[in-house]
Amino acid sequence: MEVLTQIFDFTIIMRIIAATLLGFAIGLEREMTNKYAGLRTNILVCLGACVFTLLSIYAFPTVVTDEYANGIRDTARVAAQVVTGIGFIGGGTVLRHGANVFGLTTAATLWMAASIGMACGAGMYGIAICATIISIIVLVSVRFFEKSVLVSSTKNIKRLRLNVCCENASAEDIYNYIVDKFPRLREISKKPSKQNDNFTKISVVTEVSWREPVQNLYKDFQALEGIDSIAIQECLD
Repeated sequence: MEVLTQIFDFTIIMRIIAATLLGFAIGLEREMTNKYAGLRTNILVCLGACVFTLLSIYAFPTVVTDEYANGIRDTARVAAQVVTGIGFIGGGTVLRHGANVFGLTTAATLWMAASIGMACGAGMYGIAICATIISIIVLVSVRFFEKSVLVSSTKNIKRLRLNVCCENASAEDIYNYIVDKFPRLREISKKPSKQNDNFTKISVVTEVSWREPVQNLYKDFQALEGIDSIAIQECLD
């Protein structure tokens, strides 16, 4: 009896360890890409789904026979609620900024991590490992494919807001330079600076390739004559 108990406990421990390791593998990819739901979130989601599945399988009697109830009890009921419950966590990672929606991939990753945890809890290691490998391949390779092949995709374009303060004598030349430099120009305005009448403020909203480092833009503008200051920030609206 003791031997059987030890084997049973070892099986449960192995399932929990497997869920932790596979959750770590998915969370590592999310962490390396600076996502909010990273290592800890994916590990806990995968582990939690595994524990709920184990409880669903082992914690409740399959057959109930007493004076109040009798018959076969559905042991998959607890595990089934994991699919619904993970939606609340995934919904918290989805953000909307204007017409843009962010976090859908992270939410889908958490949903996938929960399914992998459930597979580990059920002892289906083959499904869990294959799903983890395929998920990581999709997250890494498809991103590379989008940026390398689908160059015109909006995912490869970032929107920047530039505020340039320059001398009045150079304002027209800098204005024309901006118009020529940024073919995806969305907004541009030129007005006198409120701090100093000798300077002009040029405000710009433009779209550039994700490959364009912001540091290079600073260097390009600093090389121009008449520049007093420049501020560049990525905007999401």
